[in-house]
Amino acid sequence: MDSFVSCPFCHLSISQSEIQRHANSHFEEEEKESAQGFALESSSSSPSSTPSDEKVSCLVALQVRSSFYHVKVDCGGGLMGLLRKRLESDCDSFTSSRVLLSGYVDHYQSIPSEDSGWGCGWRNIQMLSSFLLYHREDVKQLLFGGSCFVPEIAYLQRWLEIAWDRGFDALGAHHFNHSVYGSKSWIGATECAALFRSFGLRARIVDFGPKEMESLFLSVPGAQIGSANAKLKRKALKVYGPMDRYLLGRHHDSQDVGSVVNHLHGGSNQIKFSSKGGHQVLLDWVWNYFSEGCSTSSAHHHHIIVTDRAPLYFQHDGHSRTIVGIEARHQQNGKLQYNLLILDPGHRTAALEKSLKENLGWKKLIKRGVHTLRKPQYQLCYIDSGVARGEEIEKLKIMDSDFIEL
Repeated sequence: MDSFVSCPFCHLSISQSEIQRHANSHFEEEEKESAQGFALESSSSSPSSTPSDEKVSCLVALQVRSSFYHVKVDCGGGLMGLLRKRLESDCDSFTSSRVLLSGYVDHYQSIPSEDSGWGCGWRNIQMLSSFLLYHREDVKQLLFGGSCFVPEIAYLQRWLEIAWDRGFDALGAHHFNHSVYGSKSWIGATECAALFRSFGLRARIVDFGPKEMESLFLSVPGAQIGSANAKLKRKALKVYGPMDRYLLGRHHDSQDVGSVVNHLHGGSNQIKFSSKGGHQVLLDWVWNYFSEGCSTSSAHHHHIIVTDRAPLYFQHDGHSRTIVGIEARHQQNGKLQYNLLILDPGHRTAALEKSLKENLGWKKLIKRGVHTLRKPQYQLCYIDSGVARGEEIEKLKIMDSDFIEL
């Protein structure tokens, strides 16, 4: 027999099977009531403020945890623990290899019957959220109404709509007509940043592309670079990373960067950054990003550095993935080879688990070298430490990005 629950909007007793449809009718009614929708109250400057207390309360009450395949590993740490264990074995064969790695991350795969072909952006948001909820106590009570779990895609869509109602990414909201719930619309890094910024997180966007793209409008939906909104306010940077101490000329090596790398690699003076142009710049940036965080050596292997940096939302034309780390390896010719470590929502979690456990084919699934970066443009979304307050929240509503020439 179907149980009954109270509607957070009207407090009527509704059957469990009908409560979501009933609650959604309230969302639709309120959206039609005024042109202002659920605009954020002008007096509010807190990241916990909401465009409508009732709307958020309803969403918190109704949202459910997203299902995913749990990877159980004896050493702990889920899939990332299994990856770390395999990388440790791999490093034993290549002593000049070093790895910077995120901590615990759950892998969320696209499901053919639910989101195949359009849901990669949402799955990457779920992966980033799993890291944040596991590692950052300062955001547990902020994300998703303090639920402490990663919601299903449908509820993430509602949270994005709330972000738009609060004034985050007005151009993107206009493109989607302020509505994505129940749709199969592609999203991108901009929507990822807007969603996390609405909770007070310092989500940043970095664009990589040819010089001529610096001033162009990016008006293609989320399946493309730049996601849905029109123009991102860009700041051109001649850097290999987001940190001031990594500032350097495009055609010069950096002693500061080299010293950071040497420190992470036990003082080895053989590890240094390549001064190549092109897509190598993106890999250098990723290395700098992970090396900037606090880090500790793996309990069993000093070549594996586990950092406190969140994974990266990695967008290119037609697909997005999650970067969970990066490997640097010296070749016999003395050159440094990078491999991004990527979790792809298009891969089955069980297949990733099996390949890692059996040491069979996992490198093809997870490692991506510079030769695989064939797109002319890429976009990253990363999340800085700390929580925004006051005026900073208002500034985060305007979407911008750093532009780095490839």
